[in-house]
Amino acid sequence: MSIVINTPNGNIGRSLVEKLLKAGRKVTVISRTPEKVADLVKLGAKVVQGSIDEQATLDAALAGAEALFWLTPPAPRPDFLDWAKGTGRLAAERVKAHGVKRVVLISSVGAQNGPGSGPVSSLKPIEEAFQAAAPNVVSLRAGFFMENLLRDAQTLAKAGAIYSPNPETKAFPMVATADIAAKAAEFLTDASWTGHRYVGVHGPQDLTYPQVASILTQVLGQPVKYVRVGLEDARNGMTGAGMPSWMADSFVEMYGAIQDGRMDAAEPRSKETTTPTTLAEFASTVLKPLVEQARAS
Repeated sequence: MSIVINTPNGNIGRSLVEKLLKAGRKVTVISRTPEKVADLVKLGAKVVQGSIDEQATLDAALAGAEALFWLTPPAPRPDFLDWAKGTGRLAAERVKAHGVKRVVLISSVGAQNGPGSGPVSSLKPIEEAFQAAAPNVVSLRAGFFMENLLRDAQTLAKAGAIYSPNPETKAFPMVATADIAAKAAEFLTDASWTGHRYVGVHGPQDLTYPQVASILTQVLGQPVKYVRVGLEDARNGMTGAGMPSWMADSFVEMYGAIQDGRMDAAEPRSKETTTPTTLAEFASTVLKPLVEQARAS
């Protein structure tokens, strides 16, 4: 019996597949382009070619599966919320049809509040769909990805600044995707847990953006300042950089939810929710090379 991974090419999914294979588990991955997962196949993964929103693809992958790892990919389409919810519900339906007993779902802080939080709005209905379909479901409600800072490499290199609508005093959990993959692997390789659970994945500490800027100043060896911008300025910046207006609107809605407290974590910080990789460690190994490359260009 295999563990099915629906997003083997993302930061979380790829790391997870490698961890599971190293642990000796059978893994099936879903990919529209098998060439992108050829290295994982060489390591022992089985690939099912197709799209995660196709029933035939899901049926081929889930037949005889013991568990499913599900992450909603950030599909760049105007109907993203409807697509994400519909795809999640289809996958949950096929999980039930095939008798899959365990699901590990990547969710987010703020998912508990449902609509009105941009791309996170789709996650509560997906959580509920899988809980109705399988007896054992863990929703990993992750904090803000440290990898999101990679989008700031150019402004860090050229202006020594990070920009966001977040209030200067608003602290939020920041987590490395490698740690999210490790947490998912824990649940996928442990058959002792039962029922429906929400588990926070919060990184080592909550940080404000001025604290983020201070850490980056030390790691990058250059002054970094935090510049708070208004929601409309953020929208204009995103569309000015070529982002479609519907996508910018979705992110602005999420930023508004952050300001209103609707993106706060429902799960309190604990030993279980705290993960090891610090922002300084992430910045020195992952972000700093990109900033240095941007400086040189």
